[in-house]
Amino acid sequence: MLILGLTGNIGCGKSSLSNIFKDNNMKIIDADIISRQIFEDRDVLQSVFNHFGDSIKNDDNTLNRKVLGSIVFNDDKKLIELNELTHPQIYMKIVNQIQKYKSMGEEIVVIDAALLIEGGYLDIIDKLIVVICNKEEQIRRVQYRDKCSIEEAKSRIDSQMKQEEKIKFADYVIDNSGDINKLKLEAEKFIEYVKVNWFE
Repeated sequence: MLILGLTGNIGCGKSSLSNIFKDNNMKIIDADIISRQIFEDRDVLQSVFNHFGDSIKNDDNTLNRKVLGSIVFNDDKKLIELNELTHPQIYMKIVNQIQKYKSMGEEIVVIDAALLIEGGYLDIIDKLIVVICNKEEQIRRVQYRDKCSIEEAKSRIDSQMKQEEKIKFADYVIDNSGDINKLKLEAEKFIEYVKVNWFE
């Protein structure tokens, strides 16, 4: 089974590319979904509450993701602290899903994760795809998606590893500075490339 890692910074279209892969019958392990699911574990949730305080609690004792996001997006140290609390659980669930797909005889599995490089997942993937786009388009997309100012968009972008650094780890780079139709064409090219080059 070929295990692909898919990563890219905020606003670069990683999720859009992931959805195109899904439409092409590739199995996707989405780290974002798993990172939300782990807060259903009371122990994980309590450890995050203990660490970040009551301001991130809703009235019904669930997690206020927006407040937590505003804390960690504006403070690298806090983001690292959150990752240290949640990462082991996310990693374990991803490994379990890989095993499940392997036992089902799947040919390709894609791990879709924003922090794939930073989170130490390179040791469990065979090849890494990095999706990128130009800075102006990235800022525009983040502003549109998150309904935020240019300054806030730049702050969120700057809190991540630079695109140039991520490219150094890539086996394949997809530029998504264009529209969705251009991305679909790039995805088709990539799928053909995989068949020719990454399968025996």
